[in-house]
Amino acid sequence: MNTGILYATLAYVAWGLFPLYFKQLADVPSLEVVMHRTLWSLVVVLALLAVRKQWVWMASVARQPRVLGAFALSAVLLSGNWLTYVWAVQNHHVVDASLGYFVLPLVNVALGFVFLRERPRPGQWLAVAVAAAGVLWLAVQAGRLPWIALVLALTFGFYGLLRKVAVLGALEGLTLETLMLAPVAAVVLAWWSWQGQGALVQGDVSTVGWLLLAGPMTAVPLLLFAAGARRIPMSTLGILQYISPSLQFALGVWVYHEAFQPARLVGFALIWAALVVYSMEGWWMRQRVAAA
Repeated sequence: MNTGILYATLAYVAWGLFPLYFKQLADVPSLEVVMHRTLWSLVVVLALLAVRKQWVWMASVARQPRVLGAFALSAVLLSGNWLTYVWAVQNHHVVDASLGYFVLPLVNVALGFVFLRERPRPGQWLAVAVAAAGVLWLAVQAGRLPWIALVLALTFGFYGLLRKVAVLGALEGLTLETLMLAPVAAVVLAWWSWQGQGALVQGDVSTVGWLLLAGPMTAVPLLLFAAGARRIPMSTLGILQYISPSLQFALGVWVYHEAFQPARLVGFALIWAALVVYSMEGWWMRQRVAAA
């Protein structure tokens, strides 16, 4: 249990500190960063599969078109989520990105209701309603929907939904997704390099080094998360997941000094209140079950 908490905490801390990493690549276009992230993540996961000799699943999956189609869709959602997040960090929207991951657990409740026929309890519906009020408040204040937060929450919410019903584990799934995306990324990066463009040609040694680091930066937190998730209850995992957006929010406000008007605080406060309601309701229900 304690080891599982440590693994999961390290994973969420790593994800929460991602803005520090992507800020180092502020001069590289976000699309190019995502392509490098895809390629070097594939290298890392293939190396891990080689060490663990986990190749049997590939032959089985290759004969299942529906599985391949589902993972092709999840790969598109994952790349869209990565692209939006990197763009947000590079363009001084770290706070908006953190909002997306604060809203994500409540998006998951709604997706479970619509697609998995799960029946949220009244307390969970209350949390969703309060969070929706917070998003609406932020939209009214800005004069537009908080699109960065919504895109991040919806893409990763649907991605999580597909992975929840998938037949592959975390490592195998990420391998298949990056295998599908890597050919496109490799061709585009090779073409840019041939044309004398791109970070591999124009970037300095430091920039290329940061890009190569994208592989382990993606794979290691995922493996830590998978190891933690196997050892601790989902309820504990649900509480720990707020570490990541909390760190992102703190970085955006206090390190990168992004504008944060007092009126916006009302919207964030509503969303934080929704998360408290959601967490306390889950804790109360677990206590009732344990008592019974």
